[in-house]
Amino acid sequence: MIDLGPHAIFIIWSYLGVGVAVAGLIGWTLWDARRTSQQLAMLEAANPRQRATETAA
Repeated sequence: MIDLGPHAIFIIWSYLGVGVAVAGLIGWTLWDARRTSQQLAMLEAANPRQRATETAA
């Protein structure tokens, strides 16, 4: 393993912190995309007449 010197603990915790932050952002993005898709499906189901006129035009 590479010798990280006297600051090894700080470097390792920094990498772990960044990894947790990136994983959190990815999780939040996936959760928000799923929630947005559900809201769009609900809105489309609530107004089927408008969707039918858009496809006919």
